[in-house]
Amino acid sequence: MISDRFERLTDSLKRHGLSQILVTSPSSIFHLTGKFIEPGERMLTLYVNTSGVRRLFINALFPLEGDLGVELCIFNDREDPVTYLAQTVCSQEPLGIEKTWPCHFLLRLMELCPGLECRNGSRVIDTVRMVKDAEEIELMRQASTINDAVMGDLAALLSEERSEKEFCRLMGDLYEKRGAAGCSFSPLICFGSGAAEPHHESDGTRVKRGDSIILDIGGLVGHYCSDMTRSFFWREVSDQGREVYQTVFDANQAAIAAVRPGTRFCDIDAAARNLIRERGYGDFFTHRTGHNIGIDVHEFPDVGETNEMPVEPGMVFSIEPGIYLSGVLGVRIEDLVLVTQDGCEVLNRYPRDLRVL
Repeated sequence: MISDRFERLTDSLKRHGLSQILVTSPSSIFHLTGKFIEPGERMLTLYVNTSGVRRLFINALFPLEGDLGVELCIFNDREDPVTYLAQTVCSQEPLGIEKTWPCHFLLRLMELCPGLECRNGSRVIDTVRMVKDAEEIELMRQASTINDAVMGDLAALLSEERSEKEFCRLMGDLYEKRGAAGCSFSPLICFGSGAAEPHHESDGTRVKRGDSIILDIGGLVGHYCSDMTRSFFWREVSDQGREVYQTVFDANQAAIAAVRPGTRFCDIDAAARNLIRERGYGDFFTHRTGHNIGIDVHEFPDVGETNEMPVEPGMVFSIEPGIYLSGVLGVRIEDLVLVTQDGCEVLNRYPRDLRVL
C-alpha cells in the first residue's frame, strides 16, 4: 500500500507540472511512510522527486526503525537541517512545498538557493490523500463503528448534573474503553442556546427542559478519524423544534442520496441547501454541507457551494446540514459517506430519528 501511495504521488507531481516536492505535514508523511512523527518546532521534511529520490530529513531525537521506503537524513540540534535539504533540492526546477511548512524554514531555503522557484504544492499531496485505499477505508469503517457506540454511551450519560465542559472531559475515556486512541478533535457538546452556535465552545452550561442538544464527536483508530453529529431534545420538544429537526433530517438524506461518482460537490451541497431554503430556513444554514476526512478531520476538498469538482470512488466526506436559530435552538445531523462505484456507503449506523431524552 505504501509503495502504491508513492507511485500515486509521483503521478500527481507530473499532473501538476512539477518534478519535486517537500512533503511537510506529519499527516502526509504518515500517509506515505506509515510512521506518525510530531516534531514540534524541529524540521521534519520529506523530499520526493519524479526520478525516484525519497529522502526524509529528521532530527535524531525521533529514532525510526524498519524500512520506510525512504532514505534517512538525520541531523541533531547543533546542526542547520536546511543546509542538508538545500544540497538535495534541484535549484533549476520549480519546487512544490506543502502548505504547512513553517516560513522560517522556507526563508532559509530560499536564502541558500537563490533563484529557486517555490510553488504551493499542497494540491499535489491533497489529491493523493483525498481518495482512500482499501487499508484506509477499513480503518475509517472501524473508527465510525466505534463512534456509533460512543454516541450511544454519551447519550445515555446525559443529565442535568454535569455541564457541557464536564461531559467533554469524559470523551477521551469513552473512546479508549471502546478501543479507540482518543478523540479526533475537541468534542462539541452544546445545550440550548449553545446549540444555535455552529462552533459553540463548550462551557459551564447545563441542560434544561426543552433544550436542543448537539453532540459532535469523533475518535481515532490507527490515526484515522471519525466524525458524527446527532441532535436531541431534553425532556420535551416544541413544535418548532420538531419542524427544524425534520427539515435537517430531510436535508441530510437528500444530500446522501445525491452522492455518486461524477456528481459535483456543489450539487451535493445544493441538495441539502435547496431543501432547507424551500422550507424557509435558508438564512439559518450558515456553513458548507461537509468536508473530506481521513488522517485529519478536515481534509481537501469540501462539500461546498462553489466546489465544482466531481466526487470519485474512495472519497470519504461528511454530510452535515444544520439549522441554527440564535438564542433558541440548533439542529445538525452529520454522517460520513464513502463514495462507491455506484453510489455511497454511509459509515454511521447510529439512529437519526428524533429522540427526546
